[in-house]
Amino acid sequence: MSLILVALSLTAILVAAIPTLQELAHAARSAEKLFDTISRELPSTLQAIRSTSLEITDLSDDVSESVKSANQVVRQVDQSIDVAKKQAQDIQINTRSLIVGFKAAWKTFARQAPIQPTNEQLPMSNQTELKLSESEIMRKENR
Repeated sequence: MSLILVALSLTAILVAAIPTLQELAHAARSAEKLFDTISRELPSTLQAIRSTSLEITDLSDDVSESVKSANQVVRQVDQSIDVAKKQAQDIQINTRSLIVGFKAAWKTFARQAPIQPTNEQLPMSNQTELKLSESEIMRKENR
């Protein structure tokens, strides 16, 4: 009797294990297909990742060089602006100097005729001539 119970128990376990073993075989076949797909696709994917990495490295180098050249251009523009400011200041100073010079020249040329020297400022020989001319003027005024 115990032998029959053991046989029945083993049969029940075997009946219950058959679907599990079938699912396990199906999972093994699916895993095998997955591994085949991975072995076919993975090398090309890895190669694409490598080439993308190289392209990104090249692009980052290009961007770095572009940033350096842009930085140099900005420095040159700054220097040009500084030079232009300095030149504008020099022009402003020179213009002011020129205007002041023109004003002084204009005042010099526009000044009234110099005042006739008086008797005291003239030498003795010219004083007599001045007295004569003054007396002539007085005579003309009296007429």
